[in-house]
Amino acid sequence: MVSIVPSEPVKRLGTGWRWWFSDNVHLAVDSKIEFRFQGSRHLLALYDDGARTSGETSIDEQCSSKPRGSERKLTFVPAGRAYREWFETTSAARVTFLYLDPAALHTWDDGEVSLSPRIYFEDSLVWETASKLKKTIEGGGRNCAPYLEALSSVLAHELSRSSEALFREPKRVSRGGLAGWQRRVVVEYIEQHLGEQVCLLELAALARLSLHHFCRAFKQSFGVPAYQYQVQRRMEAAKLQLADRSISVTDIALSLGYAQTSSFSSAFRKTTGWTPTDYRREFD
Repeated sequence: MVSIVPSEPVKRLGTGWRWWFSDNVHLAVDSKIEFRFQGSRHLLALYDDGARTSGETSIDEQCSSKPRGSERKLTFVPAGRAYREWFETTSAARVTFLYLDPAALHTWDDGEVSLSPRIYFEDSLVWETASKLKKTIEGGGRNCAPYLEALSSVLAHELSRSSEALFREPKRVSRGGLAGWQRRVVVEYIEQHLGEQVCLLELAALARLSLHHFCRAFKQSFGVPAYQYQVQRRMEAAKLQLADRSISVTDIALSLGYAQTSSFSSAFRKTTGWTPTDYRREFD
């Protein structure tokens, strides 16, 4: 748990189990607070609101930040890193700490995820997924495990994508794969068009490569062809929607670009080993 000094003006409520834990912290007006944490779990801080007159956030006493506004900001501390933050509040503030076991954060292909420390960054996709994770942990129970695992997988992808955006590599193919900026623009485009059949020529144009070189570089970077990557990302989105019983399997299939429910069910089963209906029953 994050240590908070002094503890008196602070109200906090934590809940969770297994790989996931949520810690809600409420800070009073005109408080001078210090947070510290270093542990075996990843830490993701969500700053809901509030402002600070002064302060500093650091990870491993190296990268640091001194912004004042904190609404909808995020800080990510990889497991084992030393996190310290102090500030003075000018209004009531709320911070949520999500503690995530590294085993919970994996990509769709179960590959290792390389996550970089981030301080006071903004990312709407990470924010929305983390907020869903927080609400599910707090409202949870063991029946939510499949949904939590799906959210964690999506969060791992979004955090790795967000970390990738930090680096601005030259506009060229690196080591036979896509350069950092090419991976970023291609992945963002695929995420925004999950319900469409993405044209490889369009992706190649975004990466400023010929179709032949793009297909080869994409597979080198992601381990699978671009089409298969999109299918895998569609299935991760489907897992999240299947947790909501107000959405029919047919509507989920249509929203993800499948003209027939049978085609969607076949792709989902091939990817996950479950039929959409069987996967949904896990939430009962």
